[in-house]
Amino acid sequence: MELHEITPDDIGGIAELVRMTNAARAVDSPFESDATPYSVEMEIRHGWDGEPGRHFLAATGDGPVGFLVVSTTEYDNPELAFLDLVIDPALRRRGHGSAMLDAALDVCREMNRPNVTVEAWYDDGVDAFAAARGFRRAMVSARRRHDLLDVPDGLVDELYAEALPHAGDYELMRIHGRTPDELVDRLAEATAAINDAPLDDLDIEDDEFPPERIRAYEGAQLARGPGFYRIIALHRESGEIAGHTVVAVDPEQPTYGEQHDTSVVTSHRGHRLGQLLKADMVRWLREIEPQLAHVDTWNAASNEHMIGVNERLGYRLLAQGALYQRRLD
Repeated sequence: MELHEITPDDIGGIAELVRMTNAARAVDSPFESDATPYSVEMEIRHGWDGEPGRHFLAATGDGPVGFLVVSTTEYDNPELAFLDLVIDPALRRRGHGSAMLDAALDVCREMNRPNVTVEAWYDDGVDAFAAARGFRRAMVSARRRHDLLDVPDGLVDELYAEALPHAGDYELMRIHGRTPDELVDRLAEATAAINDAPLDDLDIEDDEFPPERIRAYEGAQLARGPGFYRIIALHRESGEIAGHTVVAVDPEQPTYGEQHDTSVVTSHRGHRLGQLLKADMVRWLREIEPQLAHVDTWNAASNEHMIGVNERLGYRLLAQGALYQRRLD
């Protein structure tokens, strides 16, 4: 097994990543939208927040058999690496997954990242494979979809109106694109509230969110396209950002959107701000992105509060994933 690192300018390598990504999605997660050369290039070039992972094609003497992504950050968790491994569905059950995982662990050793986390769609076969390779299941996650065209008339407005009387000390601000400069420091503090989300048995440190990371995240998302929307809840008396929610719309497939963070600062909880923010986001998206058909979100399966808000809005379960961890010797 050999790993060949792919750069943003490697047209042939990107084409192979696109082919295998879509082949795997057709088998493993047919509800997902197709990868495209542009979307893969943007991921290799910018990553989630300006720290692109390392992307590799995995090949034997007969040609490519899969691909690997190794994601790390310099902001926090200096020992942590996230792995994404995909084997071409036509070439599975031939030992390629084991060989590629071995090669991936060697990359983690070279990068001095001994705390290795792998994410996969959850089933008994993956559990057994992970356990045999020394990984423990640390979290079960859930992917849900909000089918905006199927939401009953009036439901979102009803949920917004229901939450509004509890949030009289707050005002909502809609932001399309970059956050105004005068709010970035406050947003950095509020973004850290995501660290309160359940981690189950994951061995990870809190994420750090200095203002420069907020700007890098916004830059990475806006490099993909202009459909980047944030709503913040401002506390009227203190001016603090009490919570926020973010949705990004796929520029190539504009019927598809992804929910990013939704979080409320601990000291401002109990005012139904999560429900208010998410309901208002749907109201806004209907105005500004009327073609948007569905928005997908990930949560820890144990995050009952946020899942409850999502399900009241009409989100439905698509599939479950799992995170597996292992420390290298």
